[in-house]
Amino acid sequence: MVKMKIFSRKKRPHEDLLIKEINKTKLALEAAYSQFEYVVDPDLIDSCIYELNAIQNRYKYLLKQAKASEKSYVESKS
Repeated sequence: MVKMKIFSRKKRPHEDLLIKEINKTKLALEAAYSQFEYVVDPDLIDSCIYELNAIQNRYKYLLKQAKASEKSYVESKS
């Protein structure tokens, strides 16, 4: 019996790196949220908020890059 992969494609090296960066950023975001829950000092609260915003912006950027990479792959196949 022959197995077929319907929607498989080779990942490009930069896609693997992008996926690793997205996962790393997700972990950093979880850690930042966890830290924010336990902070009581007003200065540290501000610091955590700043860090959360920075990580969220990085995460959004990486997701846009992943979507653009997928879109460019689909367009190149057309």
